[in-house]
Amino acid sequence: MSFRHIPKEALAGSVTLGLFFVAGYFFGKKKSSRMSISKSHGEGKDDPLLQYVLKHSMREHPVLKQLRLKSMEDSGNIMMVACVYTGYNTLNIALILPDDGVLVACDIMEEYTNIGKPFWKEAGVEKKIDLRIQPALKTLDDLLAVGEAETFDFAFIDADKVNYDNYYEKCLQLLRKGGIIAIDNVLWGGKVLNPSPGDADTVAIDKLNKKLHRDFRVSLSMLTVGDGLTLAIKL
Repeated sequence: MSFRHIPKEALAGSVTLGLFFVAGYFFGKKKSSRMSISKSHGEGKDDPLLQYVLKHSMREHPVLKQLRLKSMEDSGNIMMVACVYTGYNTLNIALILPDDGVLVACDIMEEYTNIGKPFWKEAGVEKKIDLRIQPALKTLDDLLAVGEAETFDFAFIDADKVNYDNYYEKCLQLLRKGGIIAIDNVLWGGKVLNPSPGDADTVAIDKLNKKLHRDFRVSLSMLTVGDGLTLAIKL
């Protein structure tokens, strides 16, 4: 997802809220013999510890809460942040965008995005959300083709891992100076410590991690929360 015209303070708060929800249902699902990344709150609505955290940290808009509970009804809710899915994070960001702000959301399936659309409308933000149902690389190319380079404030990358580098490069072109790219799953359950040559996803993530460390176009921080989250600030 990519965003334009976001106040920095609002972005920081909203991203924190959105990433917390993601952390609850996606980060830490993978394990390896050399590195264990797990979570103590894995049972969703039936987990008292998770409910305690939600009660004492999240300040959700009422419609966000409705969408979160609706999303948790799906057996596949651990994939909350794979592209748009039901649009919790999409709604989260849209709520803090100014009236002229735009959020470009990328996905290839309408089955789940259609669940979120009524909630976007109920919250009054559907006009801020530009949902593109097509491969994300095409959407990014389309944005660049119409002159949108260096106009976006934030991009969140979590899609097919073999294309992570392609997403990064195109998002970097779209970002203004000072913009942030957040890249999910950069630890990949610890498998990046010793990538198997036949594991294309792990090889791609490890390759991008090493590239980012040498990339002086950005200021870099790799966070060890959950399955790993890299924040790259365009210089």
